[in-house]
Amino acid sequence: MNLGRTVFSPLLDFIPSFEFHICVDRYWGNRYVKDFSCWDQFLCLAFAQLTYRTSLRDIETCLRAPQPKLYHRGLRGQVSRHTLAHANEVRHWRIYRDFAQVLRGIARDLYRHEPFCVELSETVDAFDSTTLDWCLSLFPWGQFRRRKSAVKLHTLLDVRGSIPASVYVTGGQVHDVNLLDELLLEAGAFYLLDRGYVDFARLYIFTQACAFFITRAKKNMQFYRRASRPVERSTGVRCDQTILLTGIRTAQRYPDPLRRIHYFDVEKDSRLTFLTNNFLLPPLTIAPLYRARWQVELFFRWIKQHLRIKAFYGTSENAVKTQVWVALSVYALAALVKRQLGLQMSLYQILEILSVTIFEKTPILEGFLNLTDENENLSLGKQLNLFEF
Repeated sequence: MNLGRTVFSPLLDFIPSFEFHICVDRYWGNRYVKDFSCWDQFLCLAFAQLTYRTSLRDIETCLRAPQPKLYHRGLRGQVSRHTLAHANEVRHWRIYRDFAQVLRGIARDLYRHEPFCVELSETVDAFDSTTLDWCLSLFPWGQFRRRKSAVKLHTLLDVRGSIPASVYVTGGQVHDVNLLDELLLEAGAFYLLDRGYVDFARLYIFTQACAFFITRAKKNMQFYRRASRPVERSTGVRCDQTILLTGIRTAQRYPDPLRRIHYFDVEKDSRLTFLTNNFLLPPLTIAPLYRARWQVELFFRWIKQHLRIKAFYGTSENAVKTQVWVALSVYALAALVKRQLGLQMSLYQILEILSVTIFEKTPILEGFLNLTDENENLSLGKQLNLFEF
C-alpha cells in the first residue's frame, strides 16, 4: 500500500523541469538515448551530493537497494555505474551549467532583499577563485605546474544571501585576472575584487560600463594626488584622495581619476589602502563594503566541506565539470527550499536533514521541523556558525 511520497519526490517539485529539458534540447543531450536520460543522470548525481556518496559503485548500490520505488522518485532508467560513467563522459557539461544558472537566477531573486552590512540598494558582488589540486597522471587536461593538475572555480558571488551570480570552471593554468573579461557587468553594481585582480586596462572597462569596483591598491602603484577631502581620523580613515595614475603603462590604461582611501583597522592593527571609481559613497562605507568580500571565501570553504567536489566520479574534463555544476545546482536548490519553505535554519542543516530523510515518506516541511526540534540541543548545532545565512 502506498502511504505517500518520499522526501526526494516533493524535493523535485522545486526544480523547474521545463527549463531543464530546454537546456537538454539545446545541446541534444538525449539524442540516441533509450533508457538513461539526462534527467536520470542529474537525479543520480544530485542524490550523490545530497547523501554524500563517494563513488559510482556507492551510488549504484544505494539506488538499487530500493529499486521498486525508484520510478516514483523520478528515476525512470536503470541505475548502473557503467551507464552513469558513460553519461558523465559523453553528455555535454554545458547542459548542467545552463540549468545551474536557471536555479541560481531563481534563488538570487528570492534573496534580493536580504539584509546587508551597509545600507545600499545596489547589487554587490564579490569575485574570486579557488583551486582544487589533483594528481597530474589522472587529470592531465588541468596541468598548471610540472607535476600538479588542478581546476579553478571562478565565482562571482552575490553577497546578499551568498548566491553565486556566475561561476566559471577552468583548468589551473588559467590566470585569475583573465576571467574579468568574461564578466557581464551590470550598470550601477559594485564589484569587490582582491588585489590580484588589479589590471587597470580591465578595470577601466568597469568604468566604461558604469559599474563600480572596490579593490586594494598595490604598494608600488605610481600616482599623483589631485585632490584631498577632509576626514575624521578618529574613525580610522587616514586620507580620502582623488588621484591620477602616473605610471608609463598604467596612465594609458586608466586615464580617468581614481579614488584612494587609506584606512587603519584598530581591531586588527592593520593599514588598508582601497582603490575605487566611486566618488559618492562615504569613506566609512567603503571599508565594511570591502569586508563583505570575505563571503566568497566562506562560500568556497562551505562547498568544499559539504559538497562532493574534491573527490570525483570521473577523470575527464566533461565528467569533472558535470559534477561541479550539479553540485552547484544542489547548493542553489537548498537555498531555494530554505526561502520558499520559510525555514529558519542554515543550509548545512538542510543538507544534513535531507541526507538522512531522503527515502522517508513524510511531508518535506514536517520532516524539517521535526528533525530540527529533536536535534537542536545536539553537538550538530555547534557546527552551524561556519556558514550561516
